[in-house]
Amino acid sequence: MGNIGDSTKLSSIESIKQLQGCCDKGSKAQGLHHLKLYLARYGYLNYQHTPNHANTEDEKFDDELESAIKTYQKYYHLDATGTLDEATVSLMVKPRCGLPDTEPDRHRSKSLHSVTRYQLWPNRPRWGTPDLTYAFASNYPKMHMPPVVRALSQWSSATSYFSFSQVNDFTSANIKLSFEKVDHGDGYPFGPGVVAHGFRPRDGRLHFNENATFSDGLHAVENAIHLQTLAIHELGHVLGLDHSEYKNASMYAIIDPGDERGLSSDDIQGMKDLYGF
Repeated sequence: MGNIGDSTKLSSIESIKQLQGCCDKGSKAQGLHHLKLYLARYGYLNYQHTPNHANTEDEKFDDELESAIKTYQKYYHLDATGTLDEATVSLMVKPRCGLPDTEPDRHRSKSLHSVTRYQLWPNRPRWGTPDLTYAFASNYPKMHMPPVVRALSQWSSATSYFSFSQVNDFTSANIKLSFEKVDHGDGYPFGPGVVAHGFRPRDGRLHFNENATFSDGLHAVENAIHLQTLAIHELGHVLGLDHSEYKNASMYAIIDPGDERGLSSDDIQGMKDLYGF
C-alpha cells in the first residue's frame, strides 16, 4: 500500500493547505475551486466547477462559500468564523471517510445528552436479520483480514445483537469487503484524503483505498491508518449508522494516522435506535 494521498490527490490537498489565512469575502484566490469541491463532496455546498475552471467565479470567495465554511465549522465544533483559519484547514486536510457529513432527510438524534450526536441514513434503512454473512474479494490482502474480523467482533459484542459469519461466495455475502483504486466504478471515486467508504443497508459494499497506508495490529502506530478503527467506522455505515459529530465516536468522519478508537455509547445508542434491541 502507498502513502496516504497519492500524487493524484496531492494538488487538491496542497491547494487547500495553501489557502489558510485567505481570503476576504469577494476576493479571488487560486485553489478556491478545490475547497468548494471538498465542501460539496461532504454535503456543505451546492457546487460544480466548470471545465478547466474557465469560470472566474470558481476562484471567488463568495457568500455561499462563507456560509458553507461556517456550517462545516459548526458541525466539527470549531469557531464559526467563516474564515479559513488554522483549525479549519488542518481538519480539512486530514484523512477521512469518503461519505458526506450531512445531506437532506438524515435522522439526527434528539437526545438531551451532549455526547449523543449520531445520525442515521435517510429513511432509516436496516438489515432484516441480525445474522449477517461477510466475504473478502479474491484480491483482498490476507494481512488486512484480521483487523476486519476484530472490528466485526466488536460490533457483535457491544450490541449483543449482530452475529457475523464468513462465507466464500463474495457475490452472495451480505457484507462485501474489497480494496479499490482511486476510480473504481461505483460512482464514488476516492477523492483527496479519502481512505475508505461503506454503503448503507442493504447494499453491503465496503471499500478501502489501496493507496492508503494501514497498520494491522491491535493498536495504532504512527504514520499509518489503524485498519481496525477504520473498519469499525465503515461497518457502522454498512449496518445503518451515518456520521457522528462526537469526536470520540467510531462514526466520527476524521481519522488521523495513529488514531485508535473503539465503539462509544453514541455508536451503540444509534444502533439501538435503529434496530430496537
